[in-house]
Amino acid sequence: MQAFDLFAILPELVLLVVTCVLLVASVYVRERQPAKAGVEQDIFHTPRGVGFVYFFTMILLAYLAIVFASRISDVSLVAMNGLFQSDPFSNLLKACSCGAVLISLIYSKQYLIDRGMFRPDFIVLSLLALLGQLVLISGSNLLTLYLGLELMALPTYALVAMRHNSEKSVEAAIKYFILGALASGFLLYGMSMLYGVTGSLDLIEIFKTVADPRVNHLVMAFGLVFIVAGLAFKLGVVPFHMWVPDVYQGAPTAVTLMIAAAPKIAAFGLLFRLLVNTLLPLLGDWQPMLVLLSILSLVVGNVTAIAQTNVKRMLAYSAIAQMGFVMLGMLSVFDDHAFSASTYYVITYALTTLGSFGLLMLLSRKGYDCETLDGLKGLNKKHPWFAFIGLVMMFSLAGIPPTVGFAAKLSVLEALVDAQHTFIAIIAVIASLIGAFYYLRVVKVMYFDEPLHETTVSGSTFAKGLLSLNCILVLVLGIFPGGLMATCLDAMRRTLLGS
Repeated sequence: MQAFDLFAILPELVLLVVTCVLLVASVYVRERQPAKAGVEQDIFHTPRGVGFVYFFTMILLAYLAIVFASRISDVSLVAMNGLFQSDPFSNLLKACSCGAVLISLIYSKQYLIDRGMFRPDFIVLSLLALLGQLVLISGSNLLTLYLGLELMALPTYALVAMRHNSEKSVEAAIKYFILGALASGFLLYGMSMLYGVTGSLDLIEIFKTVADPRVNHLVMAFGLVFIVAGLAFKLGVVPFHMWVPDVYQGAPTAVTLMIAAAPKIAAFGLLFRLLVNTLLPLLGDWQPMLVLLSILSLVVGNVTAIAQTNVKRMLAYSAIAQMGFVMLGMLSVFDDHAFSASTYYVITYALTTLGSFGLLMLLSRKGYDCETLDGLKGLNKKHPWFAFIGLVMMFSLAGIPPTVGFAAKLSVLEALVDAQHTFIAIIAVIASLIGAFYYLRVVKVMYFDEPLHETTVSGSTFAKGLLSLNCILVLVLGIFPGGLMATCLDAMRRTLLGS
């Protein structure tokens, strides 16, 4: 291993080492306060230093986000004998992933404390899942991609099952694990067929071989089908969406946020690495598959969400439809958009998702989870600012100006029209109009219904301030979208051109 390789993977190494050190050190650091009466004591609860782990985790995640953001303008490089690549696209997504996990932990703190789940193992599992996301985004070899995928998935299975006294959580974890293993098998089988045809695991070598007209196209097409199926599961699009509503609803809201934001960014990174970096010569084969998956996701996700009264389940079907939009952006060609519309969309979606679930956690309290529409009724009468935050988040998810969700949807629709997919763009607009109904229903409940019970806002002042900043950022990026759009476009162009 050379110094060049160490520089490329240094942030990931720092994350791995610090995570292991925090896990071991937490055993020897005593809590400042004893466990509160009434909080369930389980086999995981010992007087370990969760405050110590949380503090250093905040510093670590802030450091990683800054490092990756500073590397966005760096040139592309391949390290570790072709196993790992660092380019503007990967650094942009990794900076966003680290920021998403950081914000998720800040929003989640009081929620976890009230439920006896604020423990070092929760934080360590979140960091290990983040490590898997970083490896996944920068993988330049099929083995590296699969390693990152499993390193991301396995800790999330454990996080979903962490509330072991809840039947819903355990059921959601079992469904997530079984279906996740099945999807991983699909993806691995597709990768093995790629290896069988090309004789290489390296993405660059596979790209060169696939472009050769002498390659066995039939076997390659079969492998592509399995790969797209595995990717569709990780993104949670129809017809591989059956795990999304149950996991979103069954998992604690803090865990749902850990699944809903940063992993979507990493899954998009995997989609880009396999379909664009590796199988771009098969564009005519995989784009029709994405069209079908996208349209199904937009229709099924938006129509089914109308019938939901549980907000987390509604946001799950919303996520299915939103990922349909992300896949539509992959239909653009290498022009002024250059797949950057999808990149922009997935980043802004993660930002809006953080605000949506953050609001639900701050409105929850000990012994009560704010998960249903009834829990949001009359919020404007008691807490008008937080009702406004909810309004902004719903408007952004619906794609209503001047929020960032409107700019994101518009960028995808522009890319579709430029790529001569006008009919698909029309379907996407109609599906978005249908989806606007259940988003506006949430706004109606908050502003025009009478409250059914006393509504309180928990969480620290810092968490409330960060949620307010999140809301303002959704508005500012919607009014002035040019900066982030230009960053996504420049990163995508420079990555595709290898500069």
